Amino acid sequence: MWTRLQSLAGSLRDLGGCTRHNSVAAFTCQNPGGGDSDNSQRALRVDKGGHTMPFQAVRLYIQDHHVVMDNGTVQVTLSKPAGLVTGIRYDGIDNLLEVRNRETNRGYWDLHWNPPGGKGIFDVISGTSFRVIVENDEQVELSFTRMWDSLLEGKYIPLNIDKRFVLLRGSSGFYSYAIYKHLQEWPGFDIGETRITFKLRKDMFQYMAIADNRQRLMPLPDDLLPGRCQTLAYPEAVILVNPELPELTGEVDDKYQYSCENKDNQVHGWICFKPLVGFWQITPSDEFRTAGPLKQNLTSHVGPTTLAMFHSSHYAGKDLVLSISPGEPWKKVFGPVFIYLNSASNGEDAPFLWEDAKMQMMAEVQSWPYSFPVSEDFQKSEERGNVCGRLLVKDRNISDDYILASGAYVGLAPPGDVGSWQTECKDYQFWTRADENGYFSIKSICTGDYNLYAWVPGFLGDYRFDAIVNIISGCDMDMGDLVYEPPRDGPTLWEIGIPDRSAAEFYIPDPDPKFMNNLYANHPDRFRQYGLWDRYADMYPDTDLVYTVGLSDYRKDWFFAQVVRRKDDGTHVGTTWQIKFKLDKVDRSCSYKLRVAIASATLAELQVRVNDEKARRPLFTSGLIGRDNSIARHGIHGLYRLYNVNIPGARVVEGENTIFLAQPRCTSPFQGLMYDYIRLEGPPFSGSSNEASGSFK
Repeated sequence: MWTRLQSLAGSLRDLGGCTRHNSVAAFTCQNPGGGDSDNSQRALRVDKGGHTMPFQAVRLYIQDHHVVMDNGTVQVTLSKPAGLVTGIRYDGIDNLLEVRNRETNRGYWDLHWNPPGGKGIFDVISGTSFRVIVENDEQVELSFTRMWDSLLEGKYIPLNIDKRFVLLRGSSGFYSYAIYKHLQEWPGFDIGETRITFKLRKDMFQYMAIADNRQRLMPLPDDLLPGRCQTLAYPEAVILVNPELPELTGEVDDKYQYSCENKDNQVHGWICFKPLVGFWQITPSDEFRTAGPLKQNLTSHVGPTTLAMFHSSHYAGKDLVLSISPGEPWKKVFGPVFIYLNSASNGEDAPFLWEDAKMQMMAEVQSWPYSFPVSEDFQKSEERGNVCGRLLVKDRNISDDYILASGAYVGLAPPGDVGSWQTECKDYQFWTRADENGYFSIKSICTGDYNLYAWVPGFLGDYRFDAIVNIISGCDMDMGDLVYEPPRDGPTLWEIGIPDRSAAEFYIPDPDPKFMNNLYANHPDRFRQYGLWDRYADMYPDTDLVYTVGLSDYRKDWFFAQVVRRKDDGTHVGTTWQIKFKLDKVDRSCSYKLRVAIASATLAELQVRVNDEKARRPLFTSGLIGRDNSIARHGIHGLYRLYNVNIPGARVVEGENTIFLAQPRCTSPFQGLMYDYIRLEGPPFSGSSNEASGSFK
């Protein structure tokens, strides 16, 4: 495969050549300067001939309009005082960034913001002053700041922004982080997105890797120009009509097909085959990324572009806009993240670049929190604290004994309502997975007040430990056994799906053959194909889905999203799904409980009716919910919602019953719901109580 890809990439070399000079490349997995780093070890390297050589000391060169950091392995050039990355020299290649672009469009921090009630503004953050923070043989750290005052109101976001760039001795890459600060007396604002963007040379980097099973040769940016592609239902999605690589003709490209959950978004980037060089963005911690481990973000895409995403409202909408009010002081450190560069000597070593990048990612993770950032706003290891404990589940429908919360997601996030962590975007979050016995350990937590939150795959709802958890420097807090009692009134009569906050277990159709991305052919992430929403009308052209408990199989018979149905005239209509089930006995004096967990909602409404589809008023309505846009953006979930619907015993009958789930909103093809899990419970257990040592919903 790699030989063929190298050949294909070589066919594109007429787009332009790169200048390369002889140099020594290091393959060592470097200690990035964590708490246990050893500078003497980082001062040595092994060349391609196996000889031990000293690493060059870090040098700084200050010019009129640029500043250059150089450690002998990598050389980084930044504009002064703007702090934009204009050049990255590595392994004898003069510049890995797109030299055809202006210097302002190569490597930069950016954000998308708006004043309250105002229009959105895209801002490439350019510093107005430059300082050398550290300059010695082991490290250079530079600061590029932009300070705000009232004269800039409406033009720039009311933040003091301090961008930092760090180069260490012996490091095959560089780090960047930033401190955003809002003073109490300043006006408010909203941030929809902030990130670092790198745009690489299109004549070099054509192979993208996000995961072991998400790698491919990518289209060129020229392939997205008019005449070379056909735009589909929205601007980001195109069919390649006349790409530079004929093998890609007819494929769909859409940057959202390469999104990734925060918990899995640790390393991604690009490979150049001639010469063999890798460019990788490594995020060693999720603590500074918003909305917890399941938040989905962009990674790399056609450009070739690589992103370090810190905050976005993708797959959530306005619920995840970072809003700072007038009179609200706020400060946050984003990063550091690491830009890692590696190389290999021949075509047989191409797969090594990805494997080596993963190894370097693990080294960065193990070294977190870093010891080298100079800013006092970035807390070092000794300033932080640790928390451990065990989470148990009590569900009497399953067992009278406590159940081990195996694989539970457990995290500390700012105090809030149950489940508020998934929309929290101002401060820091610290998450881990419990082991098979429910034990968890969260290390290196920044000082402050938190709630402990959790959710357990296989169980409904969210857990929150009610008491505030106060983290102080050096603390090791053992919280003991915590008990989560998930929502439960009565025994399970039937259930559809798996409570895991995703619709991935349901039926995901094959895409229309005209809209294939071949990466996802026979791939576990079938949901990432384009146009799956239209397949519903192909399967149900006249009537809607009917699911019969005991006969139907949710893996085959429950479409992954309750979307609208396209009509022949191009308009759309809402849909009503039916769940048919039998009850042998009915207690008309008691209530039954329908629990509906929603994995995603986009400008949708859930209406529930029981045994009367035409009832003027539904038994339950959610009202208009969600702006996740997961249907259009190939996500299998967005924000999690749980609805608990009381069904009076008088509404059901002995024998055949039908629950109608209607989604009537239908002005766009992308409106709809993704279900996570649905369960009907019988009348309550006698003496039912909720005894969890916390709160749930």
